[in-house]
Amino acid sequence: MGIRKKNNKTPPVLSHEFVIQNHADIVSCVAMLFLLGLMFEITSKIAVFFITVQYNVTITANEGAEETPVNYFHHGLKDVATVFFYMLVAIIMHAIIQEYILDKINRKMHFSKTKHSKFNESGQLIAFYLFSCAWGASILISENILPNPISLWEGYPHTLMSFQMKFYYICQLGYWFHALPELYFQKIKKEDIPRQLVYISLYLVHVAGAYILNLNRLGVVLLVLHYFVELLFHVSRIVYFSNEERQTGFSVWAVLFVLARLLTLSLSVLTVGFGLAGSERQGLDLAEGNYNVLLVRVTVLAAICITQAFMMWKFINFQLRRWREHAQAPSIKKKSSSSKGKSRKANGVNGSLSANGADSPRAKKDKSS
Repeated sequence: MGIRKKNNKTPPVLSHEFVIQNHADIVSCVAMLFLLGLMFEITSKIAVFFITVQYNVTITANEGAEETPVNYFHHGLKDVATVFFYMLVAIIMHAIIQEYILDKINRKMHFSKTKHSKFNESGQLIAFYLFSCAWGASILISENILPNPISLWEGYPHTLMSFQMKFYYICQLGYWFHALPELYFQKIKKEDIPRQLVYISLYLVHVAGAYILNLNRLGVVLLVLHYFVELLFHVSRIVYFSNEERQTGFSVWAVLFVLARLLTLSLSVLTVGFGLAGSERQGLDLAEGNYNVLLVRVTVLAAICITQAFMMWKFINFQLRRWREHAQAPSIKKKSSSSKGKSRKANGVNGSLSANGADSPRAKKDKSS
């Protein structure tokens, strides 16, 4: 993320600089139009598609002698409008965190351009990962998924979701879609854009895949696990920026990263490779939402395995680079100390020679005479 310099000159309206400087206000106005649409009968039906969660299904549950209605939700094409609206909300929240928290810290810390960019990236992701971890963990507890891991594949397809689970996926998709226009709004460097696009695309593919294929329970478990490890990494990076001697967090993150990859593969193979493969409900039924066929299972496992292998490859390269830097640090210090010692020695010899008058022109003249 580039450093945004405050400029007293007002850029031309609708120019690139104008849009970048005022993108939060522009997006806020667009989001306000949808909210105002709820106030009028003509536009309320359209505004509802964008703001509220769609595809409500009411099921009557028997609790003792009384029957209580319970609301569930399933996915559909109308969710695209809802994701778009919460993408706008994510852009607004991004700007608020940047302006009122991260920019103030940057002014006090006086980071370099490289550290400034990485600090902003880590600060934004810490807020998102912390919120997503806490919310996802509460869903796993309320849905009774953690104490009962068989529920990851039992009763598939899980077409009906609680409001919290569906809204969680809507917000996840909205956040990762908002990261695409942020590449423009935050003036990301051209050399950093490919890296950003790769990991944004991976998030979108996996989150949307779990949502569409009705693997929402497995998706929440894997997201919470992954977000927790990433949260630790970005917290460690910010601590490192404040004091470069504090690197304990990276060591803890390295251990948890490897364990998270192994646990992700284990849960995926257990759920998709064994649980769904042994399920009685086999076959492809789009109307029912059943995707329990061999081709889909192999594709899902292949996507997860390739992603985990890619992440491990990046992790190994990162660790090797760190070890090389640590190995080169003592040699660089020795070279600098030895060069300083030689320069001091040479200065001492020159000083003694000049003090004895060995190299002075007058001494040479006396010797010749």
